[in-house]
Amino acid sequence: MALLRFDDCLTSLTPTVCQLVGVPPPRATACSGLTRVALAAEQIFDGKPVQKCLIFCPDAIGAHLWGHPELDFGRVLKVAPLQLPVRSVIPPKTPVCFASMFTGALPEVHGIRRYERPVLGCDALFDALVRGNKRVAIVAVHDSSIDLIFRGRKIDYYSESYDPDVLERTLQLVQMDEHDVIVAYQQEYDDTLHKTIPFSDECIRAARNHLEAFITLAGAVRESWGRYRRALIFAPDHGAHIDAASGHGDHGEDIPDDMHIFHCYGLEPAEMPNGSGKK
Repeated sequence: MALLRFDDCLTSLTPTVCQLVGVPPPRATACSGLTRVALAAEQIFDGKPVQKCLIFCPDAIGAHLWGHPELDFGRVLKVAPLQLPVRSVIPPKTPVCFASMFTGALPEVHGIRRYERPVLGCDALFDALVRGNKRVAIVAVHDSSIDLIFRGRKIDYYSESYDPDVLERTLQLVQMDEHDVIVAYQQEYDDTLHKTIPFSDECIRAARNHLEAFITLAGAVRESWGRYRRALIFAPDHGAHIDAASGHGDHGEDIPDDMHIFHCYGLEPAEMPNGSGKK
């Protein structure tokens, strides 16, 4: 990991998704989409837009966890093989990060610059998708940042008790096939690291649960959305470190453990009705 360059910012997610689905980016977006994703999409989809997109956001699953012997990130790469090193924003706090990720703008533009959770008035990915006549759902843990700061859009909101309920609801929505873009947010690892340390047994179990949820969703996407051109995205917000004062996990510093993350993209063509190939 020391040889990797985390030059791209997590703000790249919004323009990348907009390029994939074929809608203009939000007015606040000030960066370009990821070139590797655009090139892969051109090859796989032959210039056609993605019809379905699922964005999975596990809180605090940073690059610090990749390579841990008890976490099989290889399973993530099997379904989302485009692995992009990206950096978080300063400060790497959850609402700051997700506001940046889903507007394509830096904190000084969208306005959330510390741990606070107002409803964003800034033009966001969800506004751009609605203008493009896309049906959108956000599934998140109740009272989480993603559950709160993007309210007021003409999209569907599902506020769930905790991670297993988020997974179950998202599976239902994929199967129902009524949305074009779904964002699913989970938070067990972040909750656990603040109570323990980033590599505690409890944290590793929590991280493993996030990976398992992503793989389960990938299977549902392939089964229920197989006839569509589709994108599956693994998009955490920041990493974590051990705070010297408290002895517990924390994040919010401009250091690699907090700032370095991987976003992973899986792009798949629509399958013919008999399963014989792409169309």
